[in-house]
Amino acid sequence: MSDKIPVSVLVMIHTPDLQVLLINRADKPGFWQSVTGSIEPGEALQETAMREVQEETGLDAAQYRLEDWQLSHVYEIYPHWRYRYAPGVTENTEHVFGLELPGPLPVVLNPREHVEYAWVDWREAAGRVFSWTNVEALKALGRKYGQTL
Repeated sequence: MSDKIPVSVLVMIHTPDLQVLLINRADKPGFWQSVTGSIEPGEALQETAMREVQEETGLDAAQYRLEDWQLSHVYEIYPHWRYRYAPGVTENTEHVFGLELPGPLPVVLNPREHVEYAWVDWREAAGRVFSWTNVEALKALGRKYGQTL
């Protein structure tokens, strides 16, 4: 297995009324998040976003409006996940995308990655997610629609 590239995407899957899809990690139960994943060699960020949505939810992002929000965050990789990266890599740059669906849709989770999902109001989601970058992405979603936490 090759080292992960420390560049990733976070895809905020939401509805027009700001219901947000959250998924609960299999390797860290209670760690709710949006769809996330690392770029693969030669892959564009939008391709990564589309692939991760398909892998983690079974949804085809090409059927909906996928938007690069031109927003990114650099964060420290948790020590218990650093073994996935080259020695000495401690930070990741995460690029935020939005995927608007017409309403809450059922999803098919990859059980190796996630154990459950929930559609919740964006404000509730901000209280559930474990990552500060996910909170910032949720705040950005609210701002796009003229709302604040």
